[in-house]
Amino acid sequence: MTDDDHLWFYCISDGSVRQGKEARGVDRMGPYPDRATAARALEIAAERNKAADKSDDDWNN
Repeated sequence: MTDDDHLWFYCISDGSVRQGKEARGVDRMGPYPDRATAARALEIAAERNKAADKSDDDWNN
């Protein structure tokens, strides 16, 4: 059992949420502390991208 076996991951290839590193690394987002957070992986990524884009815009202007 590895340290990541208790953490949660989002699998982008099929949209599933899995505990532990069952999916290939290229298909995995995470780790997340719980199932609910892992289920929001795409939403979290979109929020972070939006914040990074705003930061870039602020820097450039």
